[in-house]
Amino acid sequence: MRAVVAGVLLLVGAASGAMADTLLSLGSRQDGRNWDAVGRIEIADRSFCTGALIAPNLVLTAAHCLYDLGTGARVAPGDMQFRAGWRNGRAVAYRQVRRAVHLPDFVYGEPSGSGRVRHDVALLELDSPIDTGAAMPFRTDRRPRTGDEIGVVSYAYDRAEAPSVQERCRVISRQEGVLVMSCAVDFGSSGSPVFSFASGEARIVSVVAAKAQSEGRPVSLGIGLDGPVAALRAMLDAGRERPGAPDLTSVAAGTGRDSGATVVPR
Repeated sequence: MRAVVAGVLLLVGAASGAMADTLLSLGSRQDGRNWDAVGRIEIADRSFCTGALIAPNLVLTAAHCLYDLGTGARVAPGDMQFRAGWRNGRAVAYRQVRRAVHLPDFVYGEPSGSGRVRHDVALLELDSPIDTGAAMPFRTDRRPRTGDEIGVVSYAYDRAEAPSVQERCRVISRQEGVLVMSCAVDFGSSGSPVFSFASGEARIVSVVAAKAQSEGRPVSLGIGLDGPVAALRAMLDAGRERPGAPDLTSVAAGTGRDSGATVVPR
């Protein structure tokens, strides 16, 4: 049966909320050594997202992380910093962002429904590569199927100083390009890598774009990466960037319906 998802919320920055008890903190260097390619993305010193290396100089994250929460304006790449393996005030590497691209069909000003979520992925090019001895990039893999077991590594408002891992959650359903997942996420978790372990190694199969409610329980939403990653790489190779969005401060947030989702302002 198709899950009905309600109350879609984007997850940039800090806010209140409860977390599930299935998360394991990676606060120590030993616990987190296999996850150092996951890091915190600082956004103009005002908010943060989660991202993960898929190449020594490329970080995968959510597209809405490229926009200012207050104004809706595109954040300059130079005002973003990736902190690989960030925990307890230190990172294994610090890099500024040189360029940032997202899918052309992602429009920041659209209501936060599934139509927006299915394009909510971005690629950051760092100003210099991170040595693989410090943080080994993850491979990406095909979109998971309904029922597949997955895991997620993420930062959030109440655990901003160290990531946490949930190694056992599942894909509940797939709705028009959107993955509905049982993984526990909260504000700050946007762009978090979703992993499959089916190949014997952790491979990224989605990124977290939002949280929502499905049949009264919290869920997370993301997209498959089969085509988007190749498209984003091609955009960087071609030297193209998505133009900045217009100032959205005068645009009123509203509600609407999209693929069974009740959309609410974030």
